[in-house]
Order: sequence, then structure tokens, then C-alpha cells
Amino acid sequence: MRERIQLILKFLFLVFLISILVFIWECLPVISGYAAKIACSGIFIAGRPSNQVLRQDLAAFPTNLASCTVDMQDSSVTASVLGLASRKAVFRWKLGVTLVTGGISEESLREQHIPRWMAPVVNPDTVDWPMGDRIGASEVMRGIDTVKLHTALGLAFGEGGSPVTDTRAVLIVYHGQIIAERYAPGFDRRTRLLGWSMTKGITNALVGILAGQRKLTIEAPAPVVEWEKDDRHAITLANLMHMNSGLRWWEFYAGPSDATRMLFKETDMGQYAMRSSLRHPPGTQFNYSSGTANILSAIIRKTVGEEEYYHFPYQQLFEKIGMYSAVMEMDGAGTFVGSSYCYATARDWARFGLLYLHDGVWNGQRVLPEGWVRWTTTGEEYGALWWLNRGPVASRRHPEIPVDCFSCEGYEGQYIWVIPSKDLVVVRLAMEHGSKLHPDTFVPEVLRALP
Repeated sequence: MRERIQLILKFLFLVFLISILVFIWECLPVISGYAAKIACSGIFIAGRPSNQVLRQDLAAFPTNLASCTVDMQDSSVTASVLGLASRKAVFRWKLGVTLVTGGISEESLREQHIPRWMAPVVNPDTVDWPMGDRIGASEVMRGIDTVKLHTALGLAFGEGGSPVTDTRAVLIVYHGQIIAERYAPGFDRRTRLLGWSMTKGITNALVGILAGQRKLTIEAPAPVVEWEKDDRHAITLANLMHMNSGLRWWEFYAGPSDATRMLFKETDMGQYAMRSSLRHPPGTQFNYSSGTANILSAIIRKTVGEEEYYHFPYQQLFEKIGMYSAVMEMDGAGTFVGSSYCYATARDWARFGLLYLHDGVWNGQRVLPEGWVRWTTTGEEYGALWWLNRGPVASRRHPEIPVDCFSCEGYEGQYIWVIPSKDLVVVRLAMEHGSKLHPDTFVPEVLRALP
């Protein structure tokens, strides 16, 4: 009997050991893929020194295990973990950074014929805020408690005994004017920073524009051919946007998951997410999914058409609100990564928040269709690709923040908080590495500084 028990224990230990080894093996290409992608974008899109990017952006475990080789001539970064699972990310002018995956060669990637968007020749320093970057004297500062405002900024940047949270930028817009702006050393108002899942808010806007043009119907079944002959045919665009599609999806960032496989191993991210099976009836269960955002991105591409697709977000959104720094990156199949990969300056992220604060209208021009922001922000915890703060105080996400607040939020501490009752937009960009800035501490501190 004892020998049998020992044999079972040995078997279980062997299974456990094999499981650990498989997990580690699956982790390696995710780690090296993340390191290559983030380093390449930080160097070639944000324009930061390579030693700064490698030291700061890959400092935390497990990405600190990756070794990176930066090739300035080739505009690429290659990463590996202990010499294993080598991955390469390449930068293409005006197109951002794309990982080379098993589904496409580097040569094919570089030879893709993709029309580049050419930004209008505008010097933002000669144009008044918010369309430009020229900041003049403002009456808005009257009545603002600048001491409390300074305290709020100090809290964000880990001063006065506050925890260090690796904040890179904070920008506060009150009554349409910038009342506070601060950057960490090595960053400034021209530094493009990754929004991570704040990009989902961009995807919301692009769907809204197409809905306003009557090219998409939100309550209609999602136009995905692969779903037409099974139970997924009932999934609507609204289901995808509200994260209640019912599709099976695991959103986990600390190891292998549906999300990390999609972002760091798949060539066509939208197609990968479309292959997900149905787990719940559509509209019944909330399940946060970066996959559905990339399904929406693929739908946008199909709807707009190849001729206009690569110009679409720039001409229909960014250019109209002065977001000239914005760069939407794409996957290996040439589809914008609508879940995660938009870079922009803090001021441009603030402009995006202002667009939603003003009900989709910019300088008197309607960019988003009438009623779109109201529809987007209907719900309690989550609206349509934006987080909400409604519901009873006891169950609200942030009970110390006004109930009408809605926000874009991204991995590692990216935020755009929009608070209509205070006529306020707050942007915070960071690389937290686990040291979080709590919204219920920081945002109320900002509010205390206002009249």
C-alpha cells in the first residue's frame, strides 16, 4: 500500500513538474515578445533614448529577464530570455511597431503596401489650446487652490511621503483650460506615451463615427461571416462593445492567456479572437476582453474598406480634434490593434477626453453622432468600451469620485477621467510596475483644489 502511495505521489509530482515546465516554456515567447514590442515602440515612436527605455520599461519581473538588442539602422529590437524564444519587433514609418510572428516573415511585413497618413503641416505652438498647444492667460485659475493642486500632483509623483508610482505625466483640464501639467524626468509634452486599453476608447469613437454615417448598426448582429451558421450569429456590435458577447475569453497579463497570446504571438489578432467559442448567451455575462475590441477593429476595417482604412482614424478623428501626435499600431495582418496600441502625448489624450466631455462636439463641429456619448456611458460599472462609476455608493468602483465620472483605463496605470459635473478631464500616464496610484486617493485630491 505504501509503495502504491509513493508511486502515486511520484506521478503527481512528475505531472506538476511537467506543468510548470510547460507554463514556463509558454511564458518565454510572451516575455520576449512584450520586451521587443515595448522597447521598439518606446525608442522609435516615443523617441526616448534606448538605454532609458530598457532600464525603465523592462525593469520589473519577468520582463527584466529579457535581453534586448537594439538596431537603430534596421529600426528594430530583438529580445530573448536566456537566449531562448527570440522575438523581433520592427518599426515602420507612420505605421508604428509590429511583432514578427510565425504567421508572417519580416520580409513580408516590410513589403506590405500600406498607404501612410500624412499629417497636415501645423505648428501646434502657433495655435491656441485646445486645437493647438499655445497656452495663454486664463481666468480659470481664479478660485483654484494652487497649494492643494500642488499636493495632488505630488501625490501622483510620489512626493511628500506618498508611494512612488512611476507616474510619467499628469495633465488636468478644468473648464476647457489646462490648470496643471507635469512630467517625470525624461518625459515632456511632446513625448508619445502608450495608452494600452485606453485605445479601446479610440475604438469606441471609430465605431461611433461609422454608426453616425449609417455604415454600422449597433444593435444588429456583428458582421462576422464565421459566426453566421452557429450560436454566435446572435452577438451584436453592442454586445462586443459592452463586453457581454458571451465569447470564451481569459484576460490575464501575468502569463500565458488569451490576451497575451493574441497580443504577442498572433499575426491576425481580430481573427484569433473571432475563433473564440460561445460560453454564455450574448448579453448575459460581463467578461472584460481585449479580444472583442480587436474583433471590432477588424469589423471597422471591413466596413471602411482597404482604400480608406489606414487614413480613417486620422482623418475622421485625430485630425479633427488636434491629436496630431497619435499613432495607431497594427498587427501583422495590417489591422489596427484597437484593444491596446495607440501612442499619443498627454495633451492629445486630454483632447480625446475633452471630446467626450463635450458630447462628441469639437469647436462647434460634431465629430461623434448625437447621443453617442450618452449611449456609451449608460450602465453602472462598464459602458461601451469606457469604465463607469454609477450605482449605489457601496458597490461603486470608486465611491470617493463623483458618480458621473467615466474613464478610459489602461494597463500599468493609464487613465483619462472625465467628470462632467465638474467640467473636468484628468489624464495620468505611467509605468507602474505594481506600485499603483489609487484613483480614490488621487482624483478627490484634485477635486479639493477646485472652487
